[in-house]
Amino acid sequence: MSKMLLSVLAGVATLTLSMTANASGETYELDPAHTYPYFSINHLGFSTLRGRFNTTSGVITMDKAKNTGTVEIEIDVSSIDTAHAKRDEHLRGPDFFNAAEFPKMTYKSTKVAIKGDNSAKVEGNLTIMGVTKPVTLNVDNISCGVHPFNKKEVCGFNATATIKRSDFGIKYGLPAIGDEVTMYIEAEGFKK
Repeated sequence: MSKMLLSVLAGVATLTLSMTANASGETYELDPAHTYPYFSINHLGFSTLRGRFNTTSGVITMDKAKNTGTVEIEIDVSSIDTAHAKRDEHLRGPDFFNAAEFPKMTYKSTKVAIKGDNSAKVEGNLTIMGVTKPVTLNVDNISCGVHPFNKKEVCGFNATATIKRSDFGIKYGLPAIGDEVTMYIEAEGFKK
């Protein structure tokens, strides 16, 4: 009888350990070649200017059983690219991102709610130029599967958010150059 009880307890302990290991979810490291953060902003009331950042890293975890996870993204500010070298240099300077003093822009989630339709709401903190503000990412697509070429597990994400650049101390050209910036993050991550 005691051997049977020990066997049952051992089975429960193994099940508990297995559930605890899976509770943290699956971790995906962002693929910098397929992660595309970009933005749009009104330019003098005449047009919409778009730009991107070419260097991004990060990690996303998803616990599908609990419909939650975490998001951490780091963007190299000096990698800004608006397809105009002189403008890009100005954007790297102290009037805008001040990349020499603040080389990284970061986003860290505080709460992730994954919905049944492969979308999610991510609440977190965005830090630009040393200023941290709460920002919500609206994820309209989470798509996971096996990559057709390298056969690794991969997940893709499309997210958007709108911020005011003045909230982060970027006030150059206001109000002629828009204050409201729409951010887009299209990303792919491979399972670690």
